[in-house]
Amino acid sequence: MKNNILLTLSLLLLCACGPDKYIKKGNEAMHIGEYYEASLQYAKAYAKIPSADKEKRGEIAYKIGESNRRCNYSIKALAGYRNAARLKYTDTLTYYYLGEMERIGKDYKNAALHYEEFLKTNPGDKAAIIGLQGCAAAPEWKMQGSSYTVREDKQFNSRYDDFCPVLMGDNIYFSSTRREAEGDEISAITGMKYGDIFTAAKNEKGKWKKAEAVAGGVNTNYDEGACCFSPNGSVMYFTRCRWDANYPRLAEIYKSTRSDATWSEAQLCVLSHDTLTSYAHPAISPDGIYLYFVSNMPGGQGGLDIWRAEILGDGFGLLENLGPEINTAGDEMFPTFRPNGDLYFSTNGRIGMGGLDLYKATPDTSSTHNWKLEHLPYPMNSNGDDFGMTFDGIHNRGYFCSNRTNRRGWDKIYTFECPEIIQSVKGWVYEQDGYEL
Repeated sequence: MKNNILLTLSLLLLCACGPDKYIKKGNEAMHIGEYYEASLQYAKAYAKIPSADKEKRGEIAYKIGESNRRCNYSIKALAGYRNAARLKYTDTLTYYYLGEMERIGKDYKNAALHYEEFLKTNPGDKAAIIGLQGCAAAPEWKMQGSSYTVREDKQFNSRYDDFCPVLMGDNIYFSSTRREAEGDEISAITGMKYGDIFTAAKNEKGKWKKAEAVAGGVNTNYDEGACCFSPNGSVMYFTRCRWDANYPRLAEIYKSTRSDATWSEAQLCVLSHDTLTSYAHPAISPDGIYLYFVSNMPGGQGGLDIWRAEILGDGFGLLENLGPEINTAGDEMFPTFRPNGDLYFSTNGRIGMGGLDLYKATPDTSSTHNWKLEHLPYPMNSNGDDFGMTFDGIHNRGYFCSNRTNRRGWDKIYTFECPEIIQSVKGWVYEQDGYEL
C-alpha cells in the first residue's frame, strides 16, 4: 500500500512538471497583451494537468476563458468558463463572465441564472445587474423590431476581420486583416495578420471597385485601423498598435496628410506624455474643432472612456473626459459623428443585448445635461459587438460593423438604412397686412 501511494505521488509530481512551462508562457503572454498566444499556451497546459488535480484544472480553465474572451473568441471563452465553473473554480469572476459569454450567445436564460449566482457573493455589483437587465430586455427589443434594415455587405468582407468603415467623398475606407495586408507575421494578440487600412472608390456606374490598401505612409507591419478624417478630407487620423516583445501593447493615434492620390508618412499625435496609456479610435467633430478619442488614462469613469481635445495649430489642447453622461465603469469605444453633430458610440457599460451596443448621443442645450442618450433598436444592435457607424451624407443610412453571426468572433461590415420622415408644407405666405408676397 505504501509503495502504491508513493508511486501515485511520483506520477502526479511528474505530470505536474509538464504544464508549468506552458502556464508560465501563458502568463507572460497575457502580461503583454498577447491573448491569442496565451490561449494556446493555457490549452497545452490544461491538457497536461492530471484530471485528479481539479483545483489547478479549474484555474487554467478560467485562464483559457479569459484569454479567449480578450481576443473575441466567445465560443472558446464560454467553454473555458464552463469548465472552470464545473471544476468549482468560482472564487473569482467565473459566473459573471460565464453570463457575459452566454448573453453574447443569445442564451439569455442561462446567462440570467449565472448573473444571479454571481450576485449572491457580489451583491449590488453594477455590471452584473446591467447584464441581468439586458437578459430581460433583449428578447423584448428583438420582438419590437424597428424601421432599420441591416444586411452584411459581402463586397467589402474577406475571410478575416473587416471593420470600422468610414465614408469620405466617393470613397470608403475600412480596416482589415485580410491576406493583402502588409507583412507575413501573425499577431500574437488576435491570431490573424496585423491589420491595415483599405479603401475602395466607385466606378462610373456608381458601383464599388475592388478594395486596395491605402497608398503612402499609413500602413506598416504594425496594426493600423479605425481611421477618421478632417471635414475637408485632407488629414487622416488613425490608430496604430506597435508591438514590443517585453512591454504591453499600447495603442497610439497618428495622422497623415493627403498629397494627390497618396498619404504622407504618418506622424504620432502627442496627446500627453503618459507612456503607460493607450489612445485609440479617433473621431473629428463635424466642425473640425475637436479630436475625440478613446483612452484608459487616469481620471476617467473606469475602463475605456471617450475623451476629447481641441485641435490646435501646433498640437492639441487640454484633454477633457466626456463625463458620466457618456462614460461608465465599463468600456466606451468607437466614437463617430453624423454630420448634424449627433455622436454615436459603443459601450458594454449600459443595458444592451450583448457585447458592445450602439448608442446615440444628441447634443442637449435645453437642460443642464450636455447629451441626450438613446439605445439604438434591433437590428442595429444584436447579441454581438456592434460598432463603427458611418453615414452617407445627411441621410440616416450608411455602414457599420458587427460580429453577430461570425462564430469565430470576426467583425464584418454591414449596411444600414432607416427611412426618415420628411414633412412638407404647401401654402402661401402673406405679409402682416394681408398682402401676398
